[in-house]
Amino acid sequence: MEKENSSLVTEFILIGLTDLSELQLPLLFLFLGIYVFTVVGNLGMITLIGLSSHLHNPMYYFLCNLSFIDLCQSTVIIPKMLGNFSSEKNTISYPECITQFYIFAFLTISECHMLAVMAYDRYVAISNPLLYNVLMSNKMCSLLVAGVYALGLVGATSHTGCLLKVFFCEENAINHYFCDLLPLLKLSCSSTYVNEVMALALSTFNILFPTLTIICSYIFIIVSILKIQSNEGRSKAFSTCSSHIAAVGVFFGSLAFMYLQPSSVSSMDQGKVSSVFYTIIVPMLNPLIYSLRNKDVKIAFRKVIGRTF
Repeated sequence: MEKENSSLVTEFILIGLTDLSELQLPLLFLFLGIYVFTVVGNLGMITLIGLSSHLHNPMYYFLCNLSFIDLCQSTVIIPKMLGNFSSEKNTISYPECITQFYIFAFLTISECHMLAVMAYDRYVAISNPLLYNVLMSNKMCSLLVAGVYALGLVGATSHTGCLLKVFFCEENAINHYFCDLLPLLKLSCSSTYVNEVMALALSTFNILFPTLTIICSYIFIIVSILKIQSNEGRSKAFSTCSSHIAAVGVFFGSLAFMYLQPSSVSSMDQGKVSSVFYTIIVPMLNPLIYSLRNKDVKIAFRKVIGRTF
């Protein structure tokens, strides 16, 4: 019988992070706490930036978009993940699985390029402060953000379009806690060569290009910082940069580990651990790293609290 242009599998089973029963309850409370913290942190940042007029500048405009991406990313992944810890068999229908992957891919690719845009913004602010308002005008900021989301849309559509051509016959247990590309391809009963080439090509572009942009931006930033005469000023600038670089390093490092290696040598168990960093840990840490260490944010927070109470 000829295969029809649709999958034979109607639903998948998400195996989750672990099948050890004694870890289910502790992990449920751990990731529930992380999700609550992530939602409060990122939603709080979006609200604070919206209410504080002196935070209406390019840096916080990009930060607001990053918080929005992180908030959506966590909401797409964690609630379904929590089902793995509270039920014996966590199922997801084929359409829901494809939709989850599409939104995940869109948000992850967008975050890669948003981090690059934020690094470029800091480079312009520190290296060319006199031209900053000209180079980072409202129109330019809007175009950069639109470009970020456009790249996310193109990448997610390309991945999902190829994935829809893959057949799933009998095996339906995904060795992951969400519908990710590589675990899905391992279940396929048809050729996945085109998907793997597409995944490697798009991952290379969406990981290496932003990474190189960030590295170059921070090299110029560090050179500019070294020219600062004040030791206190240099120390403060390096402290801020080091925390940003650490967050970016964890995000891109875990992404590269998952997607920039041949599927023949990749391990899904290691991949699940790596995925936790860029889907769960980094969205939780970003509000802390990019905002709570920032003096302007602390002042804005006190003002908003003062007006409220």
